[in-house]
Amino acid sequence: CFVSQLPKGLRKSLYIKDEDYRMSFLYGNYVTLTNLSAQDKKRIAQQRLSPLYISVHSTNKVIRNTLLGNPKAGDVLKELKFLKENKIRMHVQIVLCPGYNDDRELQRTIRDLYGFYPYVSSIAVVPVGITMHRRQAIKPVEKEDALKALDIIDSFHKRFRKKHGVSVVYGADELYIKGGVNFPALSEYGELPQIENGVGMVQLFMSQSRKIGHQLSSLSPQLKKKKFLTFTGISFYPYLKKITDRLLEKEGININVIPVENTFLGKAITVTGLLTGRDVIRALSDKTDGCDCLFVPDTIMREGENVLLDDTSKEDIENALGIKVKAIESTPEGIMKGMEAVC
Repeated sequence: CFVSQLPKGLRKSLYIKDEDYRMSFLYGNYVTLTNLSAQDKKRIAQQRLSPLYISVHSTNKVIRNTLLGNPKAGDVLKELKFLKENKIRMHVQIVLCPGYNDDRELQRTIRDLYGFYPYVSSIAVVPVGITMHRRQAIKPVEKEDALKALDIIDSFHKRFRKKHGVSVVYGADELYIKGGVNFPALSEYGELPQIENGVGMVQLFMSQSRKIGHQLSSLSPQLKKKKFLTFTGISFYPYLKKITDRLLEKEGININVIPVENTFLGKAITVTGLLTGRDVIRALSDKTDGCDCLFVPDTIMREGENVLLDDTSKEDIENALGIKVKAIESTPEGIMKGMEAVC
């Protein structure tokens, strides 16, 4: 859980461990089901609060309770059985922690969860994220760990697709990046049930970038006279750079993309959504010369506000870097709209 890995001094709301099944139903928050009362379960069943998003991690009670840091947590299989019996659909995640729930335990957990199909509609295997502020010692997912996990996922994946026409179990994008292997085809992600969990996000972005190619001719010729700047986390940088290179080569549109290292939470955290304003300012401080506008992806902003994880605002970045800043939707179309707005 990232809450227990955050440094001190951030806004209070970031330290709240949200285990509310209502937020799971409404917003896709992952819950462990360890705090459900009889009344909660009755309400879920009566009101058909479906789907729910559940952090399982392991169906081995001892291992799961160790990972949750909660020795009194109940048997998750009993909770899943109750939800299945009441026709509640579930999207579940297994946060992969080497030495705990990998290898045979991962196979066991996937098999157990598949027993609840189709009510367990999707299973995502996501590598554990470890910040430099974590107190509990957990080994990070390395390349070898990622490849072993992907082999297991692929074996189930093929079996499920053959039997049901859908993959059911998916590896997070970060596993493929860590393993240095190609992503599955976008079609194999189905309806992208766990896109917000980083499952299929890269393939979707790359597909969208190809689809908007025909729209580029309608953009203002003034764009070729502009120079834009944007940034991303370390893991997504090669993919976004490929797109901006193609824009420059084929359309003469200049967008300089900068990879930003996360020094606030630690270099092991490579996703864009957990970057802070201070890291963005540090990384771009000598990159703004001649640039007309900085595009800030909305994934790093607090929802509904222009504030980042460390409470740095869009205006703070603008003042620190001396450049116009525009928040954009984190999609290829968002980049296009950002450019159009500047021109």
